[in-house]
Amino acid sequence: MTWPPWVGRVVRTVVVTAFVLGATSGASRWQPGAAPMTPLAAGWLAATGLTLLVVHRFPLTVFLLTAASAFGYYASGLPGGPVILVPTIALFVLTRQRGPLNAGSAGAAVLAAYVVHIVLTRSFALESGAGFLIVWLTAVIGVGTAVRYQLDALAARRAQADEHRHRLAEQERLRIAREVHDVVAHSLAMINVQAGVAAHVADRRPEQAKEALLNIKSASASALKDLRATLAVLRSGEDKAPAPSLAQAGELLAHARDAGLTVDVHGDAGELPAPVDAAAYRILQESLTNVVRHADQPEHVDVRFERQPGSVTLRVRDDGRGTTRPTPGHGLRGMGERAAALGGRCTAGPVEGGFEVCVELPIEGEA
Repeated sequence: MTWPPWVGRVVRTVVVTAFVLGATSGASRWQPGAAPMTPLAAGWLAATGLTLLVVHRFPLTVFLLTAASAFGYYASGLPGGPVILVPTIALFVLTRQRGPLNAGSAGAAVLAAYVVHIVLTRSFALESGAGFLIVWLTAVIGVGTAVRYQLDALAARRAQADEHRHRLAEQERLRIAREVHDVVAHSLAMINVQAGVAAHVADRRPEQAKEALLNIKSASASALKDLRATLAVLRSGEDKAPAPSLAQAGELLAHARDAGLTVDVHGDAGELPAPVDAAAYRILQESLTNVVRHADQPEHVDVRFERQPGSVTLRVRDDGRGTTRPTPGHGLRGMGERAAALGGRCTAGPVEGGFEVCVELPIEGEA
């Protein structure tokens, strides 16, 4: 259970006031020659201590009032006691909230008032009190400043940790969104094409319609498998899903060929680090999906891998007609984010005779 802030302030005020009253009362009884405790002294001490209830809102005012009250009390001849504890707490709070400059200015004002009192009353016997006052102000402000800086540093570390957690959560959210988009978009695009083929040839060529339906079954089963793996990651909070890899690129190419495209593959990506391999697979998947969904009557797709020292380049080019520069959507944005996350770059746009996606991914450790 978390207590509201005012409970701590009330407890602090009551404890400090009770301590000051009790210690002063004990001193009046046990110290030889001490003045007796009177209702005036008790009321004065209680009023001084109770001002701590509002010290968090008015630290400067409370410090000046309690310092003046404590000085007046000691000068009145009433029984001595630890009433100096009240302005000490007020000065500490002032330093922590407003900083050492404001606290030092307030302390200098109190010290100046004390010196003026010595000069006006010619009470030069109080000069030793001025030295104590300087030491007291310096010590309290020093401790308050150290605590202030420590709390500020702690708050900064917490804010940095919260920002780091938020950034990691956002990155994970985007990663899962890209994975779901790539799986669903690719599979549904292939299913849509095959369904169109089945509907078109169902009456005239039932065997081709049957083949299209089998392709739909295969694509939907693959999509369900990938979605289950992604959802398992979300439920468990652990990255246990099988990582996509260019070793599975044959399935993507087969789906594209089932959709009526001819696909030629040139070059070889070779062995790649897992993050690069997974990004290249997803970018290839999205590129082929975009050909099926958005290209204007495409017939042929060229997939080209170029391996250089320190990087691998993937180009996917189709022969869609009248291709114009597309409006960036989730797919193109996701490809760019995947490449950027690895320090690479991705470009996509119309070229002579079609559309091309080109992505270059760095490979760490190679020169």
